[in-house]
Amino acid sequence: MTLSKVYISVKSQKLYLYPDESPWEFEVVVNREIIPVFQKLFDQLDSVEISNFWRAHIPIRKYHFDKENDQYDKRMKKLYALIHEFGDEESKNFVEQLPYFNPRRRETIEQNY
Repeated sequence: MTLSKVYISVKSQKLYLYPDESPWEFEVVVNREIIPVFQKLFDQLDSVEISNFWRAHIPIRKYHFDKENDQYDKRMKKLYALIHEFGDEESKNFVEQLPYFNPRRRETIEQNY
């Protein structure tokens, strides 16, 4: 099991193996097997964004009833959960400040293991 540092940019939806490739926001240490999970989430976010773009051109559909918005939020929560799990202390502190972070759920998970 080889651990690797990966640099995540949520803003540009990319991951980098080297810190000087491009600007990034989060540093995580993960198994090589986890890296494709980040990429898959970024691909899914991109797909949902395209759907949202096309939906935005339908004036009678209200965006707050749109399932694509929910899908986008769900993917972002998964992404930040991974960053929280594998990130450094600074990354964890940032994610814990997000409005949808639920510390009780994390405590429950930790107690079960």
